[in-house]
Amino acid sequence: MSVAPVSRSASVLSIALALGAVYLVWGSTYLAIRFALEGGYPPLLMAGARFVVAGGLMYAALRLRGVPAPTRAQWPTLLAMGVLLLGLGNGMVCIAEQSVSSGLAAVAVASAPIWIALFSAMRGDRPSRIEWAGLAIGFVGVLWLNAGSSLTGTPVGLVALLIAPLAWAFGSVWSRGRDLPSPFMAAAAQMLAGGVIILAAGLLIGERFHAWPTLKGALSLAYLTSFGSIIGFTAYVWLLHNVRPTLAGSYAYVNPAIAVLLGAWLAAERFHVNDLGAMAVILLAVVAITLGRARARKAAPTPAAAVAGEEA
Repeated sequence: MSVAPVSRSASVLSIALALGAVYLVWGSTYLAIRFALEGGYPPLLMAGARFVVAGGLMYAALRLRGVPAPTRAQWPTLLAMGVLLLGLGNGMVCIAEQSVSSGLAAVAVASAPIWIALFSAMRGDRPSRIEWAGLAIGFVGVLWLNAGSSLTGTPVGLVALLIAPLAWAFGSVWSRGRDLPSPFMAAAAQMLAGGVIILAAGLLIGERFHAWPTLKGALSLAYLTSFGSIIGFTAYVWLLHNVRPTLAGSYAYVNPAIAVLLGAWLAAERFHVNDLGAMAVILLAVVAITLGRARARKAAPTPAAAVAGEEA
């Protein structure tokens, strides 16, 4: 999404609170997904309901504030982004977490910046040497995670966690430069459209409720809808408008660490040595790619009126 120039008026406290929200809330959503699944929610019906409710509430609130609705020409792009980013990106994570720990799911998703850098290179955005190094390290980490970790015993989880970051990365790169509404309206419309598609997909593959969800599952879904989809995303978009994109994007290597710690603490998740080694390699690659992008932006000559951009 296109982002306004970095604001000089944002206070240190505001930035710290927004970063804390993105780090803690998004880092905890992986465990919340697991709890919702354990509480009786089918994966796609759960994800679809979350996004329909969150997107519908955001859309209604924005329209009441006078924010223009997406145009007829913008809706196909928003629908495609909803399918790629939410349907395949988040939906596959929900499917994977039926058989894979929340911490490993978070680390697999953390590889998205690696694929974003690769897809950007395919579009002609030539990576720097640091980014190439990050890509190489990242591929080693992804191969290690998928070939030498506990994922090998869960083929469905393996495939789902390969699709999720690839779809998210492709959708992020594909959407650059396309006609989209304001960032918050784009997010609301994507959640609304993507949520409907996810619900339909869940019903088509036969997902059904076989019993009433538990209180723990219902509370987890409510947390995902309110904190994960609305508060977390709002904080992230605010950060994109008020701090450098590199700082806003630092969630990519903070969230997995938080997810692993929460999974070990609250769900007794355990990890093999191979898992931890692959996690470290992937996060090192993400840091390298992030730093490479930051240096490339500083080195590139830009007009005074240029707008900083980052894909969310």
